[in-house]
Amino acid sequence: MKPRDIALAVAVAAAWGINFVVIEIGLDHFPPLLFSALRFTVAAFPAVLFIGRPPARWRWVIAVALALGVVKFSLLFAGMAAGMPAGLSSLVLQSQAVFTTIFAVLLLRERPGRLRLAGLAIAALGIGVVATRLGTDGLPAGAFSLVLGAAVAWGVSNIATRRAAPADTLRFMVWVSAVASLPLIALSLLIEGPAADLAALRAINPAAVAALLYVALISTLAGFGAWGSLIKRYGASAVAPFSMLVPVFGIASAALFLNEQIHATDLAGAVLVVGGVLLGVLRKASALTPPRAVSDNEDGRVPPSLPLPIAGPSSALLQPVVSDDRGRESGPSLPLPVAAPSSALPQPVVSVDGGLGSGSSVALPSSTSATTSQRPILVEVGEPGLVAGSTRPVVAPTGALPGFSPAPQERHQP
Repeated sequence: MKPRDIALAVAVAAAWGINFVVIEIGLDHFPPLLFSALRFTVAAFPAVLFIGRPPARWRWVIAVALALGVVKFSLLFAGMAAGMPAGLSSLVLQSQAVFTTIFAVLLLRERPGRLRLAGLAIAALGIGVVATRLGTDGLPAGAFSLVLGAAVAWGVSNIATRRAAPADTLRFMVWVSAVASLPLIALSLLIEGPAADLAALRAINPAAVAALLYVALISTLAGFGAWGSLIKRYGASAVAPFSMLVPVFGIASAALFLNEQIHATDLAGAVLVVGGVLLGVLRKASALTPPRAVSDNEDGRVPPSLPLPIAGPSSALLQPVVSDDRGRESGPSLPLPVAAPSSALPQPVVSVDGGLGSGSSVALPSSTSATTSQRPILVEVGEPGLVAGSTRPVVAPTGALPGFSPAPQERHQP
């Protein structure tokens, strides 16, 4: 990564860590649900009126809005309002990595590798170390449970976001904010009451306005927008480790600005949580691979894609060609065997959920007659589901993959 992009990634992590201190300040002026509703309302309007349609299917926009905007932040704000320290909240939320993996196994049928499972077990142990303070030192069990529930909701939203695969993260977050704001306003009126909401709005002061603008514009829009651009430029595997700086900045800023005391168990838990998650993120071995193609079509069918190249007689070989990032031919690099006539090729399939990861390869048997020797095709893979250096999906005929099993590949969550 370029130095300026490294600085940007660190700046986003710092903004998200300090965000927990700002939330604490905002909760001094607003009830939790009202504060969350105002956050997403300010983040969405008036931007949503000028950005066009959502960059993903509506069902995924609604799913992320409910899981992330409504459930996660409602539980987080309620937990912090109930006494969960800001610094520890930033740390406990990192347990979302554990819940994301659990939901990925159950819902997406992913297979985590041993090293990732070991890392997540270490992270879970770190949360347990932090939990030893429950009932003592001013750490309420109820508040801790609410923040842990927020981490569970975050794990659900990660799965929904992965399935949504939005092309524009910033535009996606604006629409998520717009959808989330409506049920949050309704919940605030029902649970906290119109009288409490009106009293908070009448007593608003510059500190409350500054906290609201920070969580809405800097943490939500600017933070997610910059993070999404970095992932597009370098990939999740290069950017994701910087998210582990969030609890570091969170705990440090809470101690600096809110005078929160840092206990030995907090530090030990932080080391275990951050180290455990990083163990899974930075591992070299591949860990997560969906065993089948995943379709996101409304009718559930696997979408059609580009056909495999067709050649003449089976004794000839095509000159391999691969395109660069701008679609231009860059010379031989993909050994492609000759396929049979186009009528002999079955309908190709493509994994919508990124079935192949960066840097992996898979051998595809050529489609030839029974009297012709079988030669494998070695397809180099770049970004998940894409040929290296190209934006074309990797495809393979459904009937030509006996025993096909892609190399296990790492999965990341921004």
